[in-house]
Amino acid sequence: MRVDDVGRYALLGETIDDAAGEAFDKTAKMMGLPYPGGPALARLADFGDATAFDLPRPLLHSGDLDFSFSGLKTAVMTRLRRIGNVCEQDRANLAAATQAAIADVLVHKSLAALERCGLARLVVAGGVGANAHLRERLDAGCAQRGVRVHYPELALCTDNGAMIALAAAMRLQRGSADARRDYAFDVLPRWPLATVATAAAEIS
Repeated sequence: MRVDDVGRYALLGETIDDAAGEAFDKTAKMMGLPYPGGPALARLADFGDATAFDLPRPLLHSGDLDFSFSGLKTAVMTRLRRIGNVCEQDRANLAAATQAAIADVLVHKSLAALERCGLARLVVAGGVGANAHLRERLDAGCAQRGVRVHYPELALCTDNGAMIALAAAMRLQRGSADARRDYAFDVLPRWPLATVATAAAEIS
């Protein structure tokens, strides 16, 4: 998302199937790791060799800013079937390769978005933002381009309630009419952020 101001968002790219967090969780489950899979896979990846398995980077050079991770999930499943009874080192290597593939795509798309929009600041949010390998890759890529990158505290990366409350508080502080109204509409759990400003204007 490009964020120009409080409540002013523009969608740049999105997943067309599995999100990055789902890719972590689903591949971790295939490897017999506990839920939530992201942290468990990251811990196992610390003991692996990311180059031991050649995994795809879906849509890496698609020319747009969209993501797709279902193909990666299928590739991990195929590798697991090929190697049969997985030893601990194979699992660690596959975890490391999976983490590297996801990070490669996220970093490439994030830097491409910054370049396309001419921006010099990146804000990372969501559970995957807690991944140390992703943070290292983003830090390095942004440093090379003179871009500032910001992350939530680790404890807040998976706290959607805190993110929503902060967004509401900022809108209220700005005096947004929609933040002071008694709403009368159905709950929309997947309300597109890009339509928030328009919807608020219609309600006002």
